[in-house]
Amino acid sequence: MNQALAQLQAARDAGAADYAPVDLDYAQGKFRQAQTAMASRKYDEAAVLADESRADSELARAKARLGAARAQNQTKSQENSRMRVEMIDNHANDTVPIPTNVQETESVLPEPTNTTPPPVGGQTQPLNDHQGGQ
Repeated sequence: MNQALAQLQAARDAGAADYAPVDLDYAQGKFRQAQTAMASRKYDEAAVLADESRADSELARAKARLGAARAQNQTKSQENSRMRVEMIDNHANDTVPIPTNVQETESVLPEPTNTTPPPVGGQTQPLNDHQGGQ
């Protein structure tokens, strides 16, 4: 009975009344039946009912934890969406316009400073002025 009562309280504390009310109701009903059986000295029946109450409480607690996690996830998703819209709005109000020929993800390289064209026909020029390779 003590374990059933502890699990019932844990389910309530986890928010089972909001996220798993049917399972919590089953657990409470079984616990009341177990108390009635104990008062009638039907200890075997009380033990079975208390065990069922404990199992229903564990299920209600698990569903409550899942429901709370889903609600938190939903809240975070909504906040992320709001922040995306805010970022887009803020970007639309930028004072420095992005050039029309440059995409935002593209990096612009500086123009080359050496304007000498490469040799024609694949010819190479020596690196030094030494004649005969010496």
